[in-house]
Amino acid sequence: MFSCFLVIRQPASIRFTLFQNNRTLLQKILSDQETGALQLGRQAFAYLIQIRLSDPIPTGVLLEYDFEFQSGKDAGAGGTGANWVSVTQLCPDLCYEGMTRLNFCLNSTLSDVVHGSCRKPHFPGKDALPLLDDLLANSLQRDVDGDVLEIRDRPDLLLMSGDQIYADDVAGPMLAAIHEVIALLGLPDERWHGATVNSAAELYRHSNCYYEREQLLPRNEASEAVVQRLFKGARKPIFTSASAKNHLISLSEVIAMYLLVWSPALWSKLKLSDTGIAQAYRAVFAAEKQPIQDFQANLKAVHRALAHIPVYMIFDDHDVTDDWNLTRGWEETAYQHPFSRRIIGNALVGYLIFQGWGNDPDRFKNLMPGLQLLMSSHQPDGVLAKPEHDEFINKLLDWSDWHYQIAVTPKILVLDTRTHRWRSERSENRPSGLMDWETLSDLQQELINHETVIMVSAAPVYGVKFIEAIQKIFVLFGQALMVDAENWMAHPGAANVMLNIFRHPKTPQHFLILSGDVHYSFFYSVRLRRQQRGPKISQITSSGIKNEFPDKLLQFFIHLNRALYGPRSPLNWFTRRRRMTIRAHQTREANPREVVNQSCLGRLRLGHEGAEVTAQLLLNDGEVIEFD
Repeated sequence: MFSCFLVIRQPASIRFTLFQNNRTLLQKILSDQETGALQLGRQAFAYLIQIRLSDPIPTGVLLEYDFEFQSGKDAGAGGTGANWVSVTQLCPDLCYEGMTRLNFCLNSTLSDVVHGSCRKPHFPGKDALPLLDDLLANSLQRDVDGDVLEIRDRPDLLLMSGDQIYADDVAGPMLAAIHEVIALLGLPDERWHGATVNSAAELYRHSNCYYEREQLLPRNEASEAVVQRLFKGARKPIFTSASAKNHLISLSEVIAMYLLVWSPALWSKLKLSDTGIAQAYRAVFAAEKQPIQDFQANLKAVHRALAHIPVYMIFDDHDVTDDWNLTRGWEETAYQHPFSRRIIGNALVGYLIFQGWGNDPDRFKNLMPGLQLLMSSHQPDGVLAKPEHDEFINKLLDWSDWHYQIAVTPKILVLDTRTHRWRSERSENRPSGLMDWETLSDLQQELINHETVIMVSAAPVYGVKFIEAIQKIFVLFGQALMVDAENWMAHPGAANVMLNIFRHPKTPQHFLILSGDVHYSFFYSVRLRRQQRGPKISQITSSGIKNEFPDKLLQFFIHLNRALYGPRSPLNWFTRRRRMTIRAHQTREANPREVVNQSCLGRLRLGHEGAEVTAQLLLNDGEVIEFD
């Protein structure tokens, strides 16, 4: 099946054409079932195009494709009119030099995978995602006449392992852009209960809308806890200081955010004015404006890259809210309040539309009627119907199928480490396990009889031990939220089951773990002690695409980690990983590093069906480094 996600300004008939060597393999006008149309606003229509071919799509060769649109009165002509407009006519910048169509290449056996996480638009550093565009542009080897001779060194797919947006940490200029987009596209209003303001329209007009959103919640004991969990952010003196003063609230804000982080199409129509920003915050707004403009300047390359390569995603906490489901106490606080429940639910609706739906469309068939009903409920008054809104959010919060797998070699298993939490029974403030016993058991069944698997986990299974030790100390004092204790080893049950999976004789002999989350990158290889045929585990952590860890603090941690938890340290015998030997690989540089603290993309080169691994980092300054 071929799937492609589009958002356009008006409903249209769509004609799809697939080419190979300028020969038409398929051309068809798509039915409503194949387009999966979803109205987001008066001038915003999302389409997840799904085309099932009678013959398999050819693999290992360059294929070209195009969409043509027929809108307005012509759309009712059933495709017989002449007014078809191509996507490459509408967006000529989507085509690579010398090409007149979009292209892709499918491979059933993977040899080249790009991955990353944590793309924060206003982080004051260069975005690494445009580097993917360079890889794709350079993969087309041409002859003297410009014709493509072969595909060389082209990534097979892009895996994004969390924090594709930062719904909980939004710059003032980005929020201003979001509100302009809401007005421009006619995205819907909504109503809720449990807050000082009762609708999205009231929120946008309120004097506390920018940088003071925590002031808009009612002041009682229950809602004060919501303020602490969702808006002020946990105080984090050890790692970072998160700001959630502009936390996205309405569904329209979430939709607009996604449109702005993936596409340049709307930015040229926006002013990013500080009108409506209180005088006390105008200096902050001005300081945040340049990083946002730098982010926007690179979106043409991102937009083009995503049109030329298969892309898969999974959420992490910042796609919804910081510390999402971190502890049982957090869940009990957040979900019992109708306003916080709506905030979390709106972020999940946005994830479903813009990320989850395309991963495995068949998996979400049972959700789509409810989503269609919700998004159509705002006609004609422009306000989403509250009963349908609440009902659909309740369904999403109970949904248990966000995880998925990709049927390639090696098989890819993408884990949901957020909604299947193994909750602590000892204390509401202790970290939950990243997956519960049932889902870990299901995972083990999926692993059986595979020689090699790629497992995508938002958080590293094997972290920097000294940092995990600090987190453990804070957990002992009931302060898991303060240090983001998001690691597999923080919950004994989840940690032991995962380590037992690695030791099980019927699970794969080669595990490749791709992870992110931590805002620095490293490569670990792991072997079981005293086990001749134990699995070879390679963990490649690449984070962030546009985010970094405070450098001096990280170097201090790494120095202590090397001193206290080196390969020969007796302290290792007091950890849950004592039955494993963990080697930290160094980079091949004049000054080798075990940990790289720079925005980047990870690149994984695979040989012999994944049994051989070469890990690279594509740094945001253009340098490419490789681990030994």
